[in-house]
Amino acid sequence: MHYLLCYDLAADYLERRGQFRTPHLQLAWDAQQRGELVLAGALSEPADMAILLFQGDSPEVAERFAEADPYVTEGLVVSYKVRPWNTVVGELAFTPIRP
Repeated sequence: MHYLLCYDLAADYLERRGQFRTPHLQLAWDAQQRGELVLAGALSEPADMAILLFQGDSPEVAERFAEADPYVTEGLVVSYKVRPWNTVVGELAFTPIRP
């Protein structure tokens, strides 16, 4: 199953992220190497959200990531939620449905 980890970013996210970016990216690349994190990145114009796509048997992998993420623990993320995403089209779709 796919899970979206949605971050709502602090107003000063762009100004403050530099000091936490390396450990945040290390956490993300480690999760990607384990096959948990598929894609991740911040939205721009405005830079008020980030979306991380996880895959696994439960939302726990995304929740554990958020709990360990320095962006969350240091207040760059003001809130987050994990949502199941029923992917049905594309090579990476978890449950492809074809006409």
